[in-house]
This record gives sequence, structure tokens and C-alpha cells, in this order.
Amino acid sequence: MSSMSPSALPASVLDLAPVVPVVVLDDASLAVPLARALVAGGLPAIEVTLRTPAAPDVIRAMAGEVREAVVGAGTVVTPAQVTQCVAAGARFLVSPGWTDALLSAMEASGVPFLPGVSTASEVVALLERGVREMKFFPAEAAGGTAYLASLAGPLPQARFCPTGGIGAATAPDYLALPNVGCVGGSWMVPADAVAARDWPRIEHLAREAAALSAGGTCR
Repeated sequence: MSSMSPSALPASVLDLAPVVPVVVLDDASLAVPLARALVAGGLPAIEVTLRTPAAPDVIRAMAGEVREAVVGAGTVVTPAQVTQCVAAGARFLVSPGWTDALLSAMEASGVPFLPGVSTASEVVALLERGVREMKFFPAEAAGGTAYLASLAGPLPQARFCPTGGIGAATAPDYLALPNVGCVGGSWMVPADAVAARDWPRIEHLAREAAALSAGGTCR
């Protein structure tokens, strides 16, 4: 997918690209070149996880200096983090799970969000709240493609971004499902390449990921 301006953001985060890179950075100075490499490779949506103290600065740097990137915050688990991430420039929010308080904060944030689910009951509860787009996590451990396929029949109105244990080899199997809009993964941002500042390698891996679709062909 080509890069886009902020004004061109689609109605759904799930429609930005077939793959959303999941980024964990300890050093905010790496944020801008990493985001540029991912965007150049065709992956404009970037989920920066709140797993390190540097995450808010990473979001701020990417959002402020790489305007073609659509930067989101992942591993959001408290209402306070919702406020912090939106203030830093996050344009979407992703949580590994949800509570009523967290969901209310995300709904009030004014940005798109993907609350995490791993059971049919959680999906039904979100549908009752009017939420139809969700993160399926941890995807492989929670049942993988077989589980998601079983949800498509009784709950066709729910769409998912499965994340957790997905790689380049298995991503097309997820993308083949009718209720999957995109997948999340980190295989295109390997730690050794980030540490070595090997941006051409990351751009190449991003380009390969951007070409994925059901069956491994470009869409």
C-alpha cells in the first residue's frame, strides 16, 4: 500500500494495509528512521507498544516527523494511557483486552480503537456496545485461524486484526479469512536489524509484508 497523508485516513484502521508492524523501542532516536523505512516499504500503519518508557516519545517523534505514517499506540491498558497516547499523537489505540472503564476511555478519545478479545463472549459483549472491529490476541495461542474461522459464521459482523505469534508464513492464512482485515506482527522489524540501524533491510521486509494477502499474492 502506498503512503498517505493524514487527511486520507480510511474509515477503518483495518483497511490501511494487510499488515500492521508492532514496534517495541527503547530508544526514541530510532523512531523516525524506523517509521520512514516502514512507510517506504508500504506499511503506513505502525503500532508502537507501551512496553518501554520510551514509547510516548517514540509515538511523538513518529507522528510529528513522519507525516505519511499513521501511528498508533498498542498495549494500552488504562484510561490514563489513552489520554497520554492521544496527546502524544497516536491516531489509533490497541489494547490486549478490555474493561468497561478502558473501553469508555477509548470511545471518548476521538480516535479509532481495537479492543482485544480472545473469546466469543468478549466479542458478543463488544458487539452489544456497538464495537465491530477488534484485536484478536494472542492469536496463535488463542486458537489461530481455526478459532477465527469458527467465529465468522455466528458473528459475521465482527472484524479482526489478529496479533500474537503471526509471521510471514502464517499471515496469508489469516488474511484469507472473511472476518480478518489485517494482521499485526513484528517480523519485519527484527531486533538485530533495528539495533544495527539496517533501514534498507527493514524496508525490504516491510515491502514483502505489504504484498501479502490471502494465498500469499498481492492484493
